[in-house]
Amino acid sequence: MRPRRCSASGGRRRAVASVMICLAICLVATGCVRFAAPSSPPPIAFGVQPSPAGAETDVAREPAPNSENCDATVSLRPGPMPVPAQMPIRSTMADILGRGRLIVGLDIGSNLFSFRDPITGDIQGFDVDIARAISKAIFDEPGTIEYRVLSSAERTQALVDHSVDVVVKTMSITCDRTREVSFSSPYYAASQRILATQMSGITGPDQLAGKRVCAARGATSIGRIQSIEPRVRMVTTTTWADCLVMMQQAQVDAATTDDAILAGLAEQDPWVRLVGPSLGEEYYGVGIPKGQDDMVRFVNGVLDQLRTSGQWYQMYNRWLSILGPSSGPPIPVYRD
Repeated sequence: MRPRRCSASGGRRRAVASVMICLAICLVATGCVRFAAPSSPPPIAFGVQPSPAGAETDVAREPAPNSENCDATVSLRPGPMPVPAQMPIRSTMADILGRGRLIVGLDIGSNLFSFRDPITGDIQGFDVDIARAISKAIFDEPGTIEYRVLSSAERTQALVDHSVDVVVKTMSITCDRTREVSFSSPYYAASQRILATQMSGITGPDQLAGKRVCAARGATSIGRIQSIEPRVRMVTTTTWADCLVMMQQAQVDAATTDDAILAGLAEQDPWVRLVGPSLGEEYYGVGIPKGQDDMVRFVNGVLDQLRTSGQWYQMYNRWLSILGPSSGPPIPVYRD
């Protein structure tokens, strides 16, 4: 009997079937075949971001700065400057020279004015350069300084109890403060502004009714914004950096203080920006204990040297150029 022959077409069909079976086995083995997973939504968790230590909400109304006219920025005329390291006998400067260091009150959280460099650990900024100029005029050495870190609310008391020689910490010269401490002539003029997130819709004080607005405790900006928009909900913190943290955590809607401080905060977060017009001017002065008129005249002499030598502009260009071209330092006015 002759053997049956398979047709060519039948052989091809069997070959194709074998290939398909092999492919199916390979796909399953290699995980190429995927099956829809059952619905499994992620667990829902609720949490509250902790507020910075010392934060206070819905604080009481404060008076606007310089609501009375007292010519707060008028200061004492500088006299002849002594040779560095040779201070007049029985002067405040001689006492500082004898101690061997200038004690300066400031903070390390005001970016651009006084902050700690994260790489070197050095305290730097515009206010620090002012302090170093005072130190150089006394000791002939700019680094003979002991820094005391103060919050905004602690500045005046530190001068009253003489725990520091000077405060160089974005300290605005106001009528209220001149009752307790003395000031140099102004070394910087700032404008109060508002800092808000780019998506907040806040463009000025008109949008702040019922909004939570942050400021460092003891700042003059609190009373001013409350007088401009009485319905604002003020939140106060220990430092300006805390205000930025609360904005990032959506615990406040905005922050307000001087433009130079806000610019330093904006440098740290690209999602916030300065908005709105100037809400008022602030003049920074070096705080000095009451009754130390010789030190006031001496510091004013140092500031005069910074203005006339061009060093003030160098300091501005190094630290504050983000604010744009400067119109120059404030012109001092002396009462004698």
